[in-house]
Amino acid sequence: MVCIVEAYEKPKLDSPVLIEGLPGIGLIANIAALHLIHELKATKFARIYSSAFQDLAITTQEGGTRSPTNELYYHKSPDGGHDLIVWYGNTQALTAVGQYELCGRVIDIASDLGCSRVITLGGFRQMEVKSPPQIFCAASDHATLQEALGLGAKIMVGQIFGIAGLMVGLCRLRKVKSFSLLVETLGTQPDVNATRMALSALDKLLKMGIDVSRVDAAAEEIRATLEAFGLIRRAAGEKKKEEHQFRWFI
Repeated sequence: MVCIVEAYEKPKLDSPVLIEGLPGIGLIANIAALHLIHELKATKFARIYSSAFQDLAITTQEGGTRSPTNELYYHKSPDGGHDLIVWYGNTQALTAVGQYELCGRVIDIASDLGCSRVITLGGFRQMEVKSPPQIFCAASDHATLQEALGLGAKIMVGQIFGIAGLMVGLCRLRKVKSFSLLVETLGTQPDVNATRMALSALDKLLKMGIDVSRVDAAAEEIRATLEAFGLIRRAAGEKKKEEHQFRWFI
C-alpha cells in the first residue's frame, strides 16, 4: 500500500476550487483549512491513508486510537459562488514517493469532480517579517500567475518544498490551473497573523465573506493535534539537522 482513498460520497459540485491545507511552516495552511471547514460547515467526503505517513497511532482517553490521515471536505455555495474542496490533514507524506502518490491521488479526485483551480497555502520562513506580512506566489501558467498577483502577492523566487510546491508542479503537467500563496512567517509557532493574511487573500478571490475572528480557535486545535503527533514539540532554536528532517514543512 502506498495511498488508499476511502470515499463516503461523490458530491456534485460546480467547477470547485481545491484549497490545500496540510501542516507546514507556521501551520498557516493547516489553520486556514480547519477554519474554512468550521466556518463553512464543510462536509467530509473522503479520507486518505498512506504507508508514507508516520508509523504510529495516538491513543485517546476513551481507549481508542487516532492515526495520521488526510481528509477531503466539500462546500457547495448556496448563492452561486465558488464551490470548494478543502484538503485537510494532520500530516504530509514523509517520503518523496509518498508525496508524489498523495498529490496524484488528490488531483485525480479533484479532476473527477470538475475542479477548476487548485490553490496551495504555506509559509515563507524569514528572519524578519514585515507588517503586514508579504505574500508570495508561484503558478502553473502565466494567466493563473496574473490571478495570484492580483491578490497582492509577489513572485516567489527560489524553492518550495513539500505539497505546497509539488502540487503546483504536478498540476502544470496535468493541465490543471494552480497557484501557491506563501505568507512571510518566522515559522516558530502556529502563525495566526499570517493565516489571516492568507485567508484574506483567498476571500478576495472567492468572495465568501470569510470571518477571520475565530482563527485563534482553529490554531489552538491544530497545535493540540500536532503536539500529540510530536510534530511541533521542538523549541525555536532547533538544529539544522532537525529542520532538514521536516523540510516539507512549507
